[in-house]
Amino acid sequence: MTERPVKRSLTLRGHRTSVSLEDVFWTAFRNAAKEDGIALNELAAMIDEERGDIGLASAIRVWLFQRAVARGHA
Repeated sequence: MTERPVKRSLTLRGHRTSVSLEDVFWTAFRNAAKEDGIALNELAAMIDEERGDIGLASAIRVWLFQRAVARGHA
């Protein structure tokens, strides 16, 4: 089953942007921010700073995957 990405707005260092992610990734992204005790926009800004040449949505998915692997969940 493939879900369609859902576009949501974020604020990165004072600038509004939108990111399209599937609901499963939005949920995992929100949960990660909550678990780490930081705001979702702050987590997005951290990922944005380190993403290199890939898009922000892809960088978030990769970050979430790497987090899951590091925690032994993938």
